[in-house]
Amino acid sequence: MVAEDLNTPKGKLIVIGGAVNKGDEEQLNSDSENQEFFEIGILARMLRELEGDNARIEVITTASEIPVEVGAQYITAFNRLGHTNIDVIHIRSREDTENEAYLERARTCAGVLFSGGNQLRLTTIFGGTEFIKILLRRYDSEPIVIAGTSAGAMAMSNTMIQGSSSKALIKNEVQLSRGLGFIKDVTFDSHFVKRGRFSRLFQAVAMNPVCLGIGLGEDTGLLITEGHKMEAIGSGLVIIVDGENIRYTNVASIGDKEPISIENLSVHILVQNNGFLLNDRKFLASY
Repeated sequence: MVAEDLNTPKGKLIVIGGAVNKGDEEQLNSDSENQEFFEIGILARMLRELEGDNARIEVITTASEIPVEVGAQYITAFNRLGHTNIDVIHIRSREDTENEAYLERARTCAGVLFSGGNQLRLTTIFGGTEFIKILLRRYDSEPIVIAGTSAGAMAMSNTMIQGSSSKALIKNEVQLSRGLGFIKDVTFDSHFVKRGRFSRLFQAVAMNPVCLGIGLGEDTGLLITEGHKMEAIGSGLVIIVDGENIRYTNVASIGDKEPISIENLSVHILVQNNGFLLNDRKFLASY
């Protein structure tokens, strides 16, 4: 029991499929329903999960091509929710990760949010650096909240979808690489339903059935506690693709560019307040 407790992360992950509701002023003025959901939505939930009063949030916009604009949007969104203790860490290179002021902010904040953009920028800039090691250690030992949206969510796991073509279930049309490593045995995909990314997640799971495939809808995510307890949050769908019980796939025997077959792939669909236990591979109707 002691060993199990020692291996249980003390931190929390929030992985979001992108297009998170930031309480856009025009929408809020024209749609009272949008106002209500913004106030109970994903960013509000992140605030509720933080430890301490007026807890510090750092937004990391490294993945984005427009980091200043994206950082300002998140600051405005959290301000709308009444939270002002927030700033942006502007890391654009591996050299920037060595900035001692940034390292100290990583050591002391209560929450971090990685924005969307290009997930490969996150892994190539942060991989192996002291900055990410600080966050990984804190996630294991402290109640820090690590959030990521779109590319920021895709980079959270050990196994990351790096890219793909538009071709469906064709061998070697999906590229996998190593993510930031906050959670293992899962592969996240974002903008999942809107961009029709089912085939690439099916292929990722067929290639590595030990990894649970998780497709995150827009303005939708998972709150992950104790490293494996998953609660669906937000306004849309989370698609769970489980390859543990695959009986047959031809992926190892076919040549490049040939179509893939899979037998007995399991799929679960979660909405807000549903849950999933990663360790048990178990769907929960209520969480």
